[in-house]
Amino acid sequence: MKGTESELESQRLAQRGLDALNLFVANIQTGFGPFIAIYLATRHWTQAAIGFALSVGTMTSMVSQIPAGALVDLAPSKSSVGFASLLAFGVSALLLAIAPSPIFVYVAELLHGFSSCTLGPAVAAISLGLAGRSVLGLRLGRNTRFAAMGNAMGAALMGAAGYFVSERSVFFLTASLTVPALVTVLPVLQVERPGAWSRVDPDASARTHANRILAILLDRRFFVFALAIALFTLGDSAMLPLAGTGLAKSSGRDADLLIAAGILLPQAVAAVISPALGRLAESRGRRPVLLLGFGALPLRGILLAFAAHSDWIVAIQALDGLAAACLGTMIPLVTADLAAGSGHYNVSLGVIGLAMGLGATLSTAVAGEVADRLGDPSAFALLAISGLAALILVGAVMPETRPR
Repeated sequence: MKGTESELESQRLAQRGLDALNLFVANIQTGFGPFIAIYLATRHWTQAAIGFALSVGTMTSMVSQIPAGALVDLAPSKSSVGFASLLAFGVSALLLAIAPSPIFVYVAELLHGFSSCTLGPAVAAISLGLAGRSVLGLRLGRNTRFAAMGNAMGAALMGAAGYFVSERSVFFLTASLTVPALVTVLPVLQVERPGAWSRVDPDASARTHANRILAILLDRRFFVFALAIALFTLGDSAMLPLAGTGLAKSSGRDADLLIAAGILLPQAVAAVISPALGRLAESRGRRPVLLLGFGALPLRGILLAFAAHSDWIVAIQALDGLAAACLGTMIPLVTADLAAGSGHYNVSLGVIGLAMGLGATLSTAVAGEVADRLGDPSAFALLAISGLAALILVGAVMPETRPR
């Protein structure tokens, strides 16, 4: 009886540790966002050089999605992969803070780009191992809630550090946040038995593994889901930057505060509703939550196209929180449904991540070109059309994937 109580307490500690891990990971990732461009600009980097450095990280992340997922699948200890990824984050932040010369910045971007691709699947695999298939939606809803809280806290902390101390302090703060993040992994290590959460058959041949991965990729449901995610990201990624340029033109000095509000409001919405969406996905199925999330994007695009006042632009961003909560919970959950029993859950997540990366890369380029030629409303309308195409694809073609 005591042994059972001890195991239950260990499981509870591991669940809380996973909550804290999602919180701190979101904090840390915030430091690798737009703050890098601001920091390098203060170090007298040209815009071209900054763009190239950021492209190194972006391209590394895109190329690494599938190999990193395969690495997590093969690793007997998913939490050890998470631990190593967090260490790499800390090293990357320190390189940026201590030695912002080109070679060190490029190395930091390479490290962060690859480690981001291992950490996300590792957290998803840990979640699956702790919760199991039957209540994975509830666990992923909690993940999304704590990640949203972490994003909001990270934006506030990094912004305050950059404003009151210096741009360099942002990266020292980012590196210091990896320490509590590493501590949160320890309770998970206590309950994780090596190999217990890995379904990859170590005795299977490379050909067998390739056949299993191919079977997932050729599954019509998986193809439709990946295409819908790519179209969604194509419509989503450029919306806030495009709204930000409009605010900068119309609101002057208040633009920074309004943009910050436009970032924080969706995180607050996502933190509040994510657990309920996880419960809905388990009780009613995945499709209602998917349709809710995909439907928020075209509505947001159309409203932004006609928004005449800055306050309305900020309020409309609440729809981004709804979409982020739905997709943040559904992407790992639906992928788990489709890859069940294959042993290649994280490779499948890598393919979805690649689809997201392609959509995001095209989004900013296409929206910027249309905005320059035809104006912001036309660009918002085009992004909304991409979101509408994703919604139609999910509504008309994507079946329910919840296990019976």
